Amino acid sequence: MKLPDSFNFDGFFIFCNKNNSYLQIIFIFGCQKRKLMSHLPTLISDLALILVSAGIISVIFKWLKQPVVLGYIIAGFLAGPQITFIPTVIDEANIQTWAEIGVIFLLFALGLDFSFKKLMRVGATAFISTITIVAAMMTLGYITGISLGWKHMDSLFLGAMLCMSSTMIVIKIFDDFGLRKQKFAGIVLGILVVEDLFAVLLMVLLSTLAIRKHFEGAEMLESMFKLGEFLLFWFLIGIFIIPTFLKKIKKHLNDETLLVVSLGLCLGMVILATQSGFSAALGAFIMGSILAETMEAEKIEHLVKPVKDLFGAIFFVSVGMMINLSVLSQYVWPIVIISLVVIIGQVTFATLGVLFSGQSLKVSMQSGFSLSQIGEFSFIIAALGLSLNVIADYLYPIIVAVSVVTIFASPYIIKLSEPAYKFVEKRVPDSWQKFLNKDLSAAHPVNHGNTWKKLLRTIAISGLIYLAFTLMIIIVSFKYLVPFILEHIAGIQGKILSAVIIIALISPFLRAIMAKKNRSKEVAELWGKSKINRGPLIFLLAFRIGICMIILAGILLKLFHITWLIVLPIVALLVLLFYYSRNLKKQSILLEQRFKRNYNARQVYQEEQAPVKSFFVNQLLDKDLHLSDFEIKQDYSIVGKTLRELNFRQMCGVNVVRIIRGKKRINIPGGNERIYPLDLLVVLGNDAQMIVFQQYLEEKGKIYDQKQLEEENITAPLISIEQFQIEPYSKLIGKTIKTSHIRDKFDCLVVGLERGDSSTMNPDVNLEFAAQDIVWVIGEHDKIIKLHELWNGEV
Repeated sequence: MKLPDSFNFDGFFIFCNKNNSYLQIIFIFGCQKRKLMSHLPTLISDLALILVSAGIISVIFKWLKQPVVLGYIIAGFLAGPQITFIPTVIDEANIQTWAEIGVIFLLFALGLDFSFKKLMRVGATAFISTITIVAAMMTLGYITGISLGWKHMDSLFLGAMLCMSSTMIVIKIFDDFGLRKQKFAGIVLGILVVEDLFAVLLMVLLSTLAIRKHFEGAEMLESMFKLGEFLLFWFLIGIFIIPTFLKKIKKHLNDETLLVVSLGLCLGMVILATQSGFSAALGAFIMGSILAETMEAEKIEHLVKPVKDLFGAIFFVSVGMMINLSVLSQYVWPIVIISLVVIIGQVTFATLGVLFSGQSLKVSMQSGFSLSQIGEFSFIIAALGLSLNVIADYLYPIIVAVSVVTIFASPYIIKLSEPAYKFVEKRVPDSWQKFLNKDLSAAHPVNHGNTWKKLLRTIAISGLIYLAFTLMIIIVSFKYLVPFILEHIAGIQGKILSAVIIIALISPFLRAIMAKKNRSKEVAELWGKSKINRGPLIFLLAFRIGICMIILAGILLKLFHITWLIVLPIVALLVLLFYYSRNLKKQSILLEQRFKRNYNARQVYQEEQAPVKSFFVNQLLDKDLHLSDFEIKQDYSIVGKTLRELNFRQMCGVNVVRIIRGKKRINIPGGNERIYPLDLLVVLGNDAQMIVFQQYLEEKGKIYDQKQLEEENITAPLISIEQFQIEPYSKLIGKTIKTSHIRDKFDCLVVGLERGDSSTMNPDVNLEFAAQDIVWVIGEHDKIIKLHELWNGEV
């Protein structure tokens, strides 16, 4: 059969050529519509393009010592539809799906690092500062948007985007500049923790406002109440169940199963949050904060980090894909104005917020200058506005551009904090300096001995917790349980069964609301101290009983069409039964003990492992001094020396208050105590002294610098295994492995010997060598060669 010179076959253009009786066929790809990769889903090809571009650009940014987040954004811009001269993504909808998953895992990771217990420990400084920053920047952002002629909703979302600093960027800059040991760094990180919570709350409130298209105080309060109820209920349920669940299955958990279980819990809470009318990000954040209170929190955080990094990178790449150069060219001046508003506003209001909380002017300015950027939450809030179709399309690329500008400027602004403080210090009157630098937090000491305050605080906190459980059980029961029962058991019987089940479920919590602290030493002290206290104590008890009666009456009136005359006796009887029931008392105590045990387990463990107890650290928070820990590496020249020889106090001005050596704690070590590798030194000093001490360890403490170590590692001789044959004239003949001193003189080891048809592994040290033996030796190559030459008489 004669073939034509060329022909079309199934979408491919083929050239044919006869040469030496064989057929050479050359496929020319891409000539027709059909391609070889037509069977590869666009989701995979787009993901490959995103990850390849993100990997290349992020390496370049690491080399340039710039934040990797910015590299991802640039990679997204290059892979987006704006660039036409290189391959770009095909289906942007798939990328949005990956980006949503990225937001979920970002919020989950933030929750793991957040924890409500950490929120309780950040102190008044972080709360006061954050409230000042959020209120002022939201107002300033809203005014800026209105001044630029933007719509009300655009301006409102702009204000929300401008009030959140970037946790990722701040931590990276602190690490790069070695600022994590300084006092202001702890304050800044505390502010970022509280800002994370405010950001999540803002997302929920903005979603509610965007859906309803108008602002009504009652509706907003209702939304905030539902949000608070949802947060509190699931956090309490989670703390009650999840740590116990993980403890029960701990022996079956390895890294793989723990990762799968953690991500399963995260996505399960995401489903619950979305079905309850909240965002998926809120559900991920809540589950992260719950798992943050478990003993496995650090391990989960370590396992989830690669997943978070992967999907986080995809999210930031999707942010870059939204950049539109034509839009940016039209909005150059708004970008410049908003960038200046962020930098000047954040620096000013963050400084004022920290100053209002009682910190010195220097610490306040250092903190304020560290928060001069916007980051990941700004993108998430912008994406939320776009998904709800309530903000203009141009706002997203504008906020991305502003973020890039402020992130690039952040390191330089942080460096300006010290010169700015010195500039202000010289121009502030002495009377103002004394006021600004005095310890305001210590000016009005708290009276911790106030019995009334302690009692009311305990009752209020526990009462709110039990009330949250009670209300959520009632809401869920009326939504799901009651309809299910009435569907199968109609009439009065179904209603009675529903009432019995609901009241039985909430009875331990109602009993705790009524009886908590009634027999405590505080109540006994107040009752016996003065008759004036007895009236308020009785009123407090009556008030709590009244709340329980209202709850019970509401359940009965909802289920049965009866009058108050019938309801009140039933409710009173139930209250008396609950109050004096020993069984309910026991149940409520067991529930509370289990919750406290789960909630405090990680804290107890951390306190046991902590370099210094938290109560001692808290005593130093309002002072110029603070504690930091430094690990002694194996190549430090101070290893083996005593504290008296090193004299850290004279050299650096710091005091070593504790040495942690494995599980051993040496408190207030003496001058004869020696320093060993991997010791953890807990040091007391101020910021300047900590910097000097860190430099002393890093610059003067090492025997070798890193370059020398790398050179030594490169030139170190390699170990090899080789064989040689014993010649008839060899000096080894008649000697044993032991008497030949192969190991002692040549640092080599005989691991095998072949004689005739037999071979021996790990021969006995008393085995005599014979001619024609083949000896297997392990050691450095040069020494094996020398051994061969010497014993065979060649040298």
